[in-house]
Amino acid sequence: MNTPSDTITRLHQNARMSKVVMHRGLAYFSAQVTDDPTQNFEAQTRNILDKIEKQLADIGSSKAHILSATVYIDSAPLWPGFNAIWEKWVVPGHLPARTCVEAKLAFPEYLIEISIIATC
Repeated sequence: MNTPSDTITRLHQNARMSKVVMHRGLAYFSAQVTDDPTQNFEAQTRNILDKIEKQLADIGSSKAHILSATVYIDSAPLWPGFNAIWEKWVVPGHLPARTCVEAKLAFPEYLIEISIIATC
């Protein structure tokens, strides 16, 4: 028998996935890519972080509530640029666990992809 704490809320579904799944106070977000893949790496990164902030606000959360982030970057030499942007964006004292991976992304114009888990 399901109890209220077992309720799963799925937001923004399509035929393939939900963009957000909430369960027991946690929100699992699908990975985000930039809205404009013609932008340079720094602009793509800022666009993704802005999207993440808006998605968090949509569920009544904030970047201070991010528990975990998984970052996929197209090329290792881009890490210092990412770290500089990330360190200005995260909330001091509320740093999430973070995994960073160099990976080929689905389309070559995407240089970075970020997925998070947060409290809601």
